Amino acid sequence: MLLMVSTSFFAQESLKRPQTPQAPFEYNVEEVSFQNTQDSITLAGTFTYPRTGRNFPVAILISGSGPQNRNSEIFGHKSFWVLADYLTNRGIAVLRYDDRGVGESTGNFSKATSVDFAEDVVAAIAYLKSRKEINLNKIGLIGHSEGGIIAPMVASENKNVAFVVSMAGVMLPGSELLLLQKELQLQSMGSSEVFITKEIEFDKGIMKLINASASDSLKRNLEKYTSEYFKKNPKFASDHGMTETYYKTLIVESYSSPWLSNFIKYDPKNALESLECPLFALNGEKDLQVPAKENLEVLEHISTIDSSKKFTLKSYSGLNHLFQECKTGTLMEYGQIEQTLSPQVLQDIAEWIDNL
Repeated sequence: MLLMVSTSFFAQESLKRPQTPQAPFEYNVEEVSFQNTQDSITLAGTFTYPRTGRNFPVAILISGSGPQNRNSEIFGHKSFWVLADYLTNRGIAVLRYDDRGVGESTGNFSKATSVDFAEDVVAAIAYLKSRKEINLNKIGLIGHSEGGIIAPMVASENKNVAFVVSMAGVMLPGSELLLLQKELQLQSMGSSEVFITKEIEFDKGIMKLINASASDSLKRNLEKYTSEYFKKNPKFASDHGMTETYYKTLIVESYSSPWLSNFIKYDPKNALESLECPLFALNGEKDLQVPAKENLEVLEHISTIDSSKKFTLKSYSGLNHLFQECKTGTLMEYGQIEQTLSPQVLQDIAEWIDNL
């Protein structure tokens, strides 16, 4: 996900997660590892495939932002495990793996960008091509949130990718997405219009600066911008419950990080326009992190211009960013909901892959 929330808000032992798969499994489960030789790292994961038959279609699961294990675990929800279990029981093999620097995978997560994570996906594709159980012509990518950026990024340049499933994938430029996300989440928290206007004004300045700055001058430019803004708005930091020094440091360090600055500058449109394989884009209408309407409109526009695109779009009422049936869509609700993934979403993904 793009904005992370602390799992400490909820006592882990009290959480009920009825969809978490339970052994024994009716399919093969292998703990595997593969190499990203370009960055000299080892990625560890789990490969599941049906017990009988061969020539299976296969999906690589690509997680959203923040350090994620192979199950994309948050608040006790193991959404990638639930998804892998469902698909494998439907005859679709699945490879899911720990992000670099997470779990059993090596490498440095904090210095990586979406481009680096894309190279990890390329390494996963190369690994799958060595597996005799799968259909080499049906290797696909399923990405959630930031993973929905990475999947088209890889597929647009790799003819080995047969399909892409984008679950709450980001289609807008990063700077636009973050501004929209901030506005929606502040509204959901009941913030005043005056406060929201100030926040968006401040953030727009940051986005403009990042898009115009070279990496070696970014931190210096951010320091100058925040200092000048705080002088003009002396209560801005205290309105956030922080001192100016602390808030300035937080802003500068966060926005100058390789991942966030790269995300803000990146526009997924070019990769989407170059994509030749089928794409299934799913979004929840109560998603406050990657709003359905604005992101799906990007794909609709591309499809209007290029009728050869094989895009399937679906918007789900009542589902949040994690594709849970919800009431509000707020981040704080994620851990309170027992459901991990909507059964309808699971069914739709499996059927779409089956029908390719």
